[in-house]
Amino acid sequence: MKPPCEMVVWYVIPAIRSELAKQLLSLGMKQKKISELMDITQPAVSQYITDKRGSELQLSDNIKSLVKDFANDLYTEKATKLDIIPRTCYICHQIKAEDVMCQLHHEKGNMPYECHACLNSSFDC
Repeated sequence: MKPPCEMVVWYVIPAIRSELAKQLLSLGMKQKKISELMDITQPAVSQYITDKRGSELQLSDNIKSLVKDFANDLYTEKATKLDIIPRTCYICHQIKAEDVMCQLHHEKGNMPYECHACLNSSFDC
């Protein structure tokens, strides 16, 4: 069985990064600049925008809106590289609040549907 935090690392963070990279690209930012801003390699950016990475989790419209707002803030320099971690964590918490984590945990983590490990845990991933 995989712990919920492993699900975050393997599926949630890549999905957020993928959506963020796509939004920044749609605003006209170059892949090189996106990679520098997100502190990832340019090939990683390429994989995110072509859905080779981060495409296994479908984000809700609400989450996509949060990522789009974040991309706009980065693009207009209302947010900086220092905001990447706290804003990503905020978006991740919103994803967990939508019960996406339980669904993902059951599908990818081979957890029985009777399990409520995520909900009963005091550990905050």
